[in-house]
Amino acid sequence: MSHPSESGYRPHPLVIGHRGASGYRPEHTRSAYELAFALGADAVEPDLVATRDGVLVLRHENEISGTTDVASRPEFAGRRTTREIDGAPLTGWFTEDFTWAELSTLRATERLGALRGSSASFDGRYPVIRLRDLFQIIDRAADERGRTLRMVAEFKHASYFAGIGLPLDELFAAELDAAGWGGGGDRLIMEAFEPTVLDELAARGIRGPKVLLVENSGSPADLVRTDGAAAPTYDSFVTATGLRALVGRFDGVSVGVPRLLDADAAGGRGGAASRSAGSAVETPLRGSALVEAAHAAGLTVFTWTLRPENKFLPARFRRGKGKSTWGDWHGAFGEVLSTGVDGIFVDQPDLGVEARAEAARA
Repeated sequence: MSHPSESGYRPHPLVIGHRGASGYRPEHTRSAYELAFALGADAVEPDLVATRDGVLVLRHENEISGTTDVASRPEFAGRRTTREIDGAPLTGWFTEDFTWAELSTLRATERLGALRGSSASFDGRYPVIRLRDLFQIIDRAADERGRTLRMVAEFKHASYFAGIGLPLDELFAAELDAAGWGGGGDRLIMEAFEPTVLDELAARGIRGPKVLLVENSGSPADLVRTDGAAAPTYDSFVTATGLRALVGRFDGVSVGVPRLLDADAAGGRGGAASRSAGSAVETPLRGSALVEAAHAAGLTVFTWTLRPENKFLPARFRRGKGKSTWGDWHGAFGEVLSTGVDGIFVDQPDLGVEARAEAARA
């Protein structure tokens, strides 16, 4: 499917609706995704997890008590259990213990209900949806707007799912084909905190940029499984040397906002690469220096997640005392955009579109 009226236009930075318009509606619902495109998002980001019968569904995690009404459903009380997920015990209800037919009876709830009361007012109104439903939403929205709209698909706990016989790469390839998206392409970006699943997607010939998600600390769970304490840290991927090593394997990195925002506030423009005195450990890059080094290597940089509430803003951008009160999001978003980042994940896509327009006018 092509949209000639777009004429090759690629907005910069890309405004990505984080789990849809998750600042306004319970995340990963049809309403959240449709609203994201109505508010101007260029792409939306689903989190992919699997059911027992191999259906990819859209949930923040495979543990679903925080985003659905499953805990209040007596017919599923016996499904509550404890699992080890990425090396840590977790108690709750897990998608891999349900068939799609069972999950489809659940209703979504706002994950940040105490903070986002307006979104929580929609609790219980929207069902859980599948990846195949989102393909249809994107296709319809693209046709209505006459431009290419994209999916930034995040693969959650891929090594865990592979270990229980639900390989996300295989399931995703089948879903792509069934949706008429073939082997991917311009409309698809793939991301994960685990590099192995990105390699597996590439090996399957699935086309589209592959972006390594970089946590603020720790090491990728898949590499900890195979390498133990010798697993590389996330910090090691965002040094000058680490970024260059990703070239040819991945197309970009996606970092938490603190790697960009806090760095430029505290240290001018983020500083240059350096090595600790008497140590061979290279310092991870931050702020504009990270973006510039990635661009020099031919990599793109995304960042997650821009949110306007005081709770999520550095102190200098907060206004008033309430955690849910919107602070100086113009200033915070603008500072992130000034680093030259290529894509921003936002809970309120209209704010991302406005921040981009303000940056272009500056």
